[in-house]
Amino acid sequence: MQYKTLTYSKEASFLAPEEENIGVITLNRPETLNALSMELLKELDDLLEEIRKDEKTRVVVITGAGRAFSAGADLKEARELAEKLDEVSARSFVESGQKVFNKIENFEKPVIASINGYALGGGLELALACDIRIASENARLGHTEVGLGLLSAWGGCVRLAKIIGRGKATELLLTGGQIDAKEAERIGLVNKVVPPDELSSTVMWTAGTIATKAPIAVRLAKKIVSKAMEISMEEGNKMMADAVAACVKTEDIKEGIKAVLEKRSPQFKGK
Repeated sequence: MQYKTLTYSKEASFLAPEEENIGVITLNRPETLNALSMELLKELDDLLEEIRKDEKTRVVVITGAGRAFSAGADLKEARELAEKLDEVSARSFVESGQKVFNKIENFEKPVIASINGYALGGGLELALACDIRIASENARLGHTEVGLGLLSAWGGCVRLAKIIGRGKATELLLTGGQIDAKEAERIGLVNKVVPPDELSSTVMWTAGTIATKAPIAVRLAKKIVSKAMEISMEEGNKMMADAVAACVKTEDIKEGIKAVLEKRSPQFKGK
């Protein structure tokens, strides 16, 4: 399928150059700093559904074209929404973003945000929905919505607090300020910061490493981690026990053990 606001490619990592098992989604509205329009969110939702059905794709990377990951919601659409002063339209606008970002958070395949340049407002909310965030040294991150008379409603108020803690999240959300990549790394907002010319290779190395692991085990681990802040240890222990019980029935665990004994790299099939 052709997309107007996105580009998509299948790529291989240097760990397994013969396998194109990494899906790379690029937000492609550089003239607007990759503003998140309703059209882009719809296309992103559709593309994720395509990727979900592709058994060969094991990891997804989301990045932005040009000098931004995404500067947030499309201000032209936001202005039109404000002019309507219509509660129904406002709810629809919010729920559209929530739907897509929830899909990313709950996606069966790991999703990595490759943050180049600005990740502001809804753009940062998109990154927060991803499992891993790797940023360029020139990245700027922030929830700027309160400066526009709005708030971070595409999941940001909740996800940010879960990731960096209530105190720091409150400060960032209520001041509407921006922070640089190093500060984002220090507070745990991003996993790693690298020079701009190393961002792509670092992200692809990380994606490639994950892609070499057993897909079923990766999927189950991601699911449990995503629920870790919401469940008790007792519930977590049950989920982990159930996951291991599921793993021992797979062909992958047999291949993994065999590969260790034969001192070679495993060839997991996700079965």
